[in-house]
Amino acid sequence: MRLTMPHRLSITLTETETAAQTPSLLAVDRAISDLRRGQIVVIEDDAGALILALAAEGATKSAIQRLKSLSNAQPHLILSSARVNTLGLGQFKTKAVCVEMGKALRPDLIEGLVNPLATISKNDFFDITFKDVPLKNGESAAIGLAKLARLIPSCITVHLDKPDNLEDWLKSAHLLLVKTSDIFGYEETTARSLRAVSDAQVPLADAPNTKIVAFRPADGGIEHFAIIIGTPNPQDPVLIRIHSECFTGDLVGSLRCDCGDQLRGAIKSIAEQGSGILLYLAQEGRGIGLVNKLRAYKLQDTGVDTFDANEQLGFDADERVYLPAAQILAHLGVNKVRLMTNNPEKVSVLKACDVDVVERVEHAFATNKHNEPYIFAKATKGGHYL
Repeated sequence: MRLTMPHRLSITLTETETAAQTPSLLAVDRAISDLRRGQIVVIEDDAGALILALAAEGATKSAIQRLKSLSNAQPHLILSSARVNTLGLGQFKTKAVCVEMGKALRPDLIEGLVNPLATISKNDFFDITFKDVPLKNGESAAIGLAKLARLIPSCITVHLDKPDNLEDWLKSAHLLLVKTSDIFGYEETTARSLRAVSDAQVPLADAPNTKIVAFRPADGGIEHFAIIIGTPNPQDPVLIRIHSECFTGDLVGSLRCDCGDQLRGAIKSIAEQGSGILLYLAQEGRGIGLVNKLRAYKLQDTGVDTFDANEQLGFDADERVYLPAAQILAHLGVNKVRLMTNNPEKVSVLKACDVDVVERVEHAFATNKHNEPYIFAKATKGGHYL
């Protein structure tokens, strides 16, 4: 059903593709769920090599023992090199390190290694070997899967000799198999599968003429939203703001960031200028999720900045992707935009997604004593304009 809106934007409301029509999404989505529940996942690379992977966060003694029993081999831990460097256990250039723990592969020591908030002594790491070697595709995919699951990106992995009948073996072991290519392509595939599933007029305090449109990916994942203010004309450059959700700043008024000010300020500015679109993307904490953002906050309380905190947890400094924003704009028929941002990366990434950014519109707010270090780090390390 096509609805022609008074904004002169047209939206087609359709049922999202079912997961059965997108098997790669279904496999990754189920693997994410299993990993979050402390279950083992089988990962197959393009050459057919198999590994078993278990998320390090919350790994139990029984799960580790099952990993050993299924593989008849000794598992090892994949840990971010930033975390190893922070522990003072060596300096490594690769993003991740292979940790051979042997009999020390115990939940308490794993927790101490992967979680920078855990209390651990260097004496506990005697006889543990840290290897600065390039990760195989399966191991890299396991870390990627942990990131998608919003868990600390560290996994316990082990090579698995391919059974004679893999499908029967998977069924008997009650395990799911996912391919590395599907994991690596998951974020792009979900973004390209976005469809408008619902819309409604929602008068806002500073923008009474507002419509909100929900976009859902084919795997039934978390929705992104387009907040359409006034009557934007897609034939002209449309004023837009890309805003990543922030529970603490947007909803409960945290003073540790400027997100709430940016959200409400953007809505007010767009309304004052007549029309525009605010894209509200589901990527809390620069893409690491709310739980990990709270962990990063606690690390910041010890003196590290927002970017270093993310990296100590094993994430990149910024894990966000902007293809969903470009896809939503395409659905709305918008190609030329005036982008409200102080982040030059948003401009370049949006251009790379074939969106014509004709102007960057300044979008900054006064700091307070709680968020000054955060704003300073964004400027000095993230390249943001002040």
